[in-house]
Amino acid sequence: MRCKETCLASLAQAAVALLLAAGPAAAQPMAKLVPGESRIAFVSKQMGVPVEGVFKRFDAQIAFDPKKPENGSVALQIDTASASIGVAPVDMELPKAVWFDVARFPKASFQSSAIKAMGDGRYEVLGKLSLKGHARELAVPVTIAQAEGKSVASGSFTLRRLEFQVGDGEWRDTAMVADEVQVRFKLTLSDGL
Repeated sequence: MRCKETCLASLAQAAVALLLAAGPAAAQPMAKLVPGESRIAFVSKQMGVPVEGVFKRFDAQIAFDPKKPENGSVALQIDTASASIGVAPVDMELPKAVWFDVARFPKASFQSSAIKAMGDGRYEVLGKLSLKGHARELAVPVTIAQAEGKSVASGSFTLRRLEFQVGDGEWRDTAMVADEVQVRFKLTLSDGL
């Protein structure tokens, strides 16, 4: 009986701590993604030549106050089946298991764990990127600018595709497709920033 009471008390304390931790982020104003004015691109080198692709479908939930960035949060979901480099035969290969394995992993996601102000509209967003069943911690530099009543969050970062097993099998040869992939984004947001 005593363990039961202690365990219940510990559970109640944990629940209160979680609610208090979630409170400030939940109080942040929510921004809405403007899909037609937003873009997520990726640039890889194939035999030394840069090739750019895009994800055509993605969504974001952003709670952010520039005066209290540490209380903000960013959640991004990307439809991996929407990957395209604009060349039909290649685009047909991208959903396959060797690349994005869309049948098993239809979404990639990023969830922030902290946001740090760096000055002059610049921030560092720390969080976890999950892609093709693998997760890695990232520090993403973001610049936020105001334009025509909207906020534009933009930036870029580099990841290693082989850490996520993107381009597996014969495509692991980095002489064919480089391991490093640059991700560039521009998220146009309304209501909340």
